[in-house]
Amino acid sequence: MIQKLAIITGADGGMGMEITRAVASAGYKIIMACRDPQVAEIKRQSLIQETGNTAIEILSIDLSSLSSVASFANELLRRGERITLLMNNAGTMETARRITEDGLERTVSVNYVGPFLLTRKLLPLMGEGSRVVNMVSCTYAIGKLTFPDFFLRGKKGAFWRIPIYSNTKLALTLFTIALAEKVKEKGITVNAADPGIVSTKIITMHMWFDPLTDIFFRPFIRTPRQGAATAISLLLDEEAGQRTGTLNVSCHPKTLTEKYTHHIQMKELWNKTEEIVAKWL
Repeated sequence: MIQKLAIITGADGGMGMEITRAVASAGYKIIMACRDPQVAEIKRQSLIQETGNTAIEILSIDLSSLSSVASFANELLRRGERITLLMNNAGTMETARRITEDGLERTVSVNYVGPFLLTRKLLPLMGEGSRVVNMVSCTYAIGKLTFPDFFLRGKKGAFWRIPIYSNTKLALTLFTIALAEKVKEKGITVNAADPGIVSTKIITMHMWFDPLTDIFFRPFIRTPRQGAATAISLLLDEEAGQRTGTLNVSCHPKTLTEKYTHHIQMKELWNKTEEIVAKWL
């Protein structure tokens, strides 16, 4: 019996490990798409021991480099193996403005443009029954899209990590909705998972107010396993495979208003992003 293939970005992180463990336990062949293969190798060996699934491979990808994303995708296209699951899990919340080799603010590249390009390039390997899951955040609700600042600076003025992070999660949510509509006739489902506030490395203690934030929010912070549960359900549950274009919280779809389902900037966002990634498509 041929194992179905799953691609998981950031598979060696907190929630990434939980997702990879669940998918491996379900018998999938897995490609851990990670920025640092040496670090990921330790996690891979641990997962093999835990799950008994030896079909776990690491491939290098840096979502802050579009050429790296394209190279990763091109390798999979060369292999030609059908993809059943694509989990866009990797993310970052930068503490200072960093511009990538592509001229993008790094948070925007890792959280949105990189996953956009990766998904678009891998679509030819997907078909009936394939699932794409994007890891978003409840902060999408405070996100705003201002062009061209969204791509180049995150926003006007001084760097402020939370609004910029929120902007990327709004963009990824809108990408989920738009892509779901475009590929539904092919039988591909595309959904977004909101993990809640999760204790992962993305939460840093570099600002003066972070200790206070930690004290006030600690009772509400989920473990990586709890945060990963919604994404895992979207990847593996039979019922979840029957819906597309949804945002999901605590393993259940959340009703979105027309502000999001027919967002005034959805088409503009898609078109501007395609202009950026066009040379790699």
